[in-house]
Amino acid sequence: MKKKVVVAFSGGLDTSFTVMYLAKEKGYEVYAACANTGGFSEKQLRQNEENAYKLGATKYVTIDVTKEYYEKSLKYMIFGNVLRNGTYPISVSSERIFQALAIARYANEIGADAVAHGSTGAGNDQIRFDMTFLVLAPNVEIITLTRDMALSRDFEINYLKEHGFEADFTKLKYSYNVGLWGTSICGGEILDSAQGLPESAYLKQVEKTGSEQLRIEFKNGEVHAVNGEVFEDKVAAIQKIEKIGAAYGIGRDMHVGDTIIGIKGRVGFEAAAPMLIIGAHRFLEKYTLSKWQQYWKDQVANWYGMFLHESQYLEPVMRDIEAMLQESQRNVNGTAILELRPLSFSTVGVESEDDLVKTKFGEYGEMQKGWTAEDAKGFIKVLSTPLRVYYTNHKDEEI
Repeated sequence: MKKKVVVAFSGGLDTSFTVMYLAKEKGYEVYAACANTGGFSEKQLRQNEENAYKLGATKYVTIDVTKEYYEKSLKYMIFGNVLRNGTYPISVSSERIFQALAIARYANEIGADAVAHGSTGAGNDQIRFDMTFLVLAPNVEIITLTRDMALSRDFEINYLKEHGFEADFTKLKYSYNVGLWGTSICGGEILDSAQGLPESAYLKQVEKTGSEQLRIEFKNGEVHAVNGEVFEDKVAAIQKIEKIGAAYGIGRDMHVGDTIIGIKGRVGFEAAAPMLIIGAHRFLEKYTLSKWQQYWKDQVANWYGMFLHESQYLEPVMRDIEAMLQESQRNVNGTAILELRPLSFSTVGVESEDDLVKTKFGEYGEMQKGWTAEDAKGFIKVLSTPLRVYYTNHKDEEI
C-alpha cells in the first residue's frame, strides 16, 4: 500500500511543488489540506481544490479553523492588547499555529504516515509547524522538501511546467500573507533598513477623506456591536471593523523584531481591525479596570504574545494566562468612541456603566468629596516619610 502524506497546502509555489513531487517521484498517496484561518476567499479555495487534483493529490480538503482561531487565540490577544514590541499584532505567527494544529489533527484522523509543509530553513514557520507536529503527531514523519533540498523558485517552476502544470508563479516585488488578523508584506523596500513602503505596496488603498466616528461596544472584553450593529459572530465583527478602517488606510506600520532562530526580521503590515479593536479595548480598560489589574494584565499579556510568536502555544502556562486574561474582563463593558481619518485614528471617549472615572469620591483636579483637606495633608506627610528618613540621614547627597 502507498504511504499517506498530508501536505499543508496553501496553493503557493512551494506547496504545489511538494504535492506533485511526493505523488510522482516518491509514490505517496497525497492528501492536500488547506487550513483556513480567515485569509482565503471562496474563489481561492475553489482554485486550490482544482489545482490540488491537477498536481496529483488523491484528496483535497479545506479545514476551516477561523472560529477556533478566534476563540482560542484572537480573543485573548484582544483581552491582553497584545502587540509584539508594542507594534505588531502577531498576525502571521498566530495563524500558523492554528494551521499546524488543524493539519496535525487531520493527519491523525486519516492515519497518515507523514506530514509535509513548504517552509524554508530561514524563517519562523518551520519551527511552528515542526514543533506542533512533533507534539501532536509524534509518530508521523515530517517532510520539508523546500528546506531539505534547498530548492530555488526556478527549479520548482520548471519542474511543474515539465510535468504539465502551468500557473503564474512569477516572482513579485512583494509577497503577502493575508489573514483575519492583518496582512504582512515582505520584499521590496523591506529589505533595506533605511526605506519605507510606498503607497503601491499596500493591498488596501486609502479611499476616504475627512473623518468619521467609529463606536465599538464591548461585553466582557469581546466586541459586541459596531456602530450599533450587534454581532454574535465575532469573526464577522472583526471583518466589519476591517472594512471600515481599511478605507482610511488605518493600521499600516513596520515591525522589526527578533526571530525564533536568532536573526532579526523586518516586515510591513496593514491591520486596520486589530489596531482599532486593540486601541478601543485598551482605552475602555483605562476607565473600567483598577491600576493593578491593568499593570499585571500587561505583564502576562506581554509573555502571552511572546510565547505565541515563538511557537510556545502548547506550553501549559498559556492556559493559565488565558484564564487570568478572561477573568480580568468581567467589568470591561461599554462603548469606546474613536475618530477615524486617513492613516490614523484617535480615541474620543467611552460610555460605560462600569466607568470608574464616575465616582462620588471626587472629580480629578476639581473637588474632593471622600476626604477632607486635613486628610490629604496627613496622607501626603505619611507618604513622604521614607524619603524624609533617607535624606535626613544623607544630607551630603545632592539632587
